[in-house]
Amino acid sequence: MVTLMPYLPSAEPLTRLADGTVKQISPFTGTEVWTVPGRGNRPLAQPATEVHALEPHEHTSSCAFCCERYLETPPEKARVVARADGSFERLDALPASALFETVAAFRRVPNLFEILSFDYWRANHGYELPDTARERMEAYLAEPAGQAHVSRVARTKLRASGQDPARWEAMSAAEQRAYAASFFASGHDVIIARRHYTDDAVDSSCLASSGTLSVAEHRAYTRLAVQSAQSLYEANRWVRYVAVFQNWLRPAGASFDHLHKQLVGIDERGVSTQLELQRVRANPNIYNEMGVDYAAYNGLLVASNEHAVAFAGFGHRYPTLEVYSTSPVCEPWLMSREEVDAVSDLLHALHAATGAEVPCNEEWHHRPIDVDQSMPWHVTLKWRVSTLAGFEGGTKIYLNTIDPWSLRERVVERLEDLRADRLIAPMAVGEECPTTPNRLLYNPVLTR
Repeated sequence: MVTLMPYLPSAEPLTRLADGTVKQISPFTGTEVWTVPGRGNRPLAQPATEVHALEPHEHTSSCAFCCERYLETPPEKARVVARADGSFERLDALPASALFETVAAFRRVPNLFEILSFDYWRANHGYELPDTARERMEAYLAEPAGQAHVSRVARTKLRASGQDPARWEAMSAAEQRAYAASFFASGHDVIIARRHYTDDAVDSSCLASSGTLSVAEHRAYTRLAVQSAQSLYEANRWVRYVAVFQNWLRPAGASFDHLHKQLVGIDERGVSTQLELQRVRANPNIYNEMGVDYAAYNGLLVASNEHAVAFAGFGHRYPTLEVYSTSPVCEPWLMSREEVDAVSDLLHALHAATGAEVPCNEEWHHRPIDVDQSMPWHVTLKWRVSTLAGFEGGTKIYLNTIDPWSLRERVVERLEDLRADRLIAPMAVGEECPTTPNRLLYNPVLTR
């Protein structure tokens, strides 16, 4: 006797009701979102409330991330500098004496206040300072300038932690090295862009965002983040996932209004990835069928190029744009330069279309290193234009003020203008995007 399993169709991701309400359910996490007519008629941008004319020094020293204040962050792991021909070069582990010999387009430095500290890894996993990090620390501290820099940062951290900064001087040399270990073996890094304000800014409203970078700069920014993620995996065998994200403006969680990405190694896969993985195991082609293909069928494609595609997302708490790599390779650090640049170009264009005054979160998603199932590299760009409140907390139904079609219309119109002005890379926009099914080649069945 054969028992047939009942057919249980999944909920449709997008449902438009007669009054115009749009109900959304994420096919990857099950998050339920409603867009109610009229609630989206509010300004998206959050202009600066206190605008002042800029003094020349504010371009280079407005915050601890600015280029005249390199000594206020822990010793950098790497920097990217521009060459005379417009290309970029990565310099690793510069000594303190060389920090001001070049101007970093982007710097990779440890976060002074890690989400998971060096002590966390040591206490819970027996993690010790790797040989490469130890050698870099000893070389850095061998210079008087390096010793002075580390001492300054250590005192800053002690003071910010509510401790007496004079405690640093009371430590023995061995204790100081143990305290400074996190500055060289951090599992939480920050990638900092050069500009605080745009080069032509005359007042403090002109912040330099991802969208104000050039195409070449954004590619260098993205490549450094990819390389840094790989490095964090290689440095600590207990890291199961590296979260890569960017918080832009304070409503989106940024502590500085200075462009930067963060990378955090964690010893779990993360709830979002676990939820996705359950659905991927049930349907290995879900990112095509319920992602890009579903977006194409519903007229939500925004832009595409040879190795990536972008669309207005659905089932998100906030208006969200999504960029997917079409590469058969799942790990961005194993992709070709052209494949990484393709994702960077679409992401840069979406940031430019969003505008520097809109708070947003950029979140990267890739296959964790201990997962056997293929999962494509993709990036979400979430516009933080609403605040979760009691309704969402009590019902777990989230009110998203802009439905996917309205989001797509806004962004496509802006992308067409940016492309005409040659401020973004060449790409297909809106109706020009190919709608061929199964464009994401991460699924190995599609490449046999």
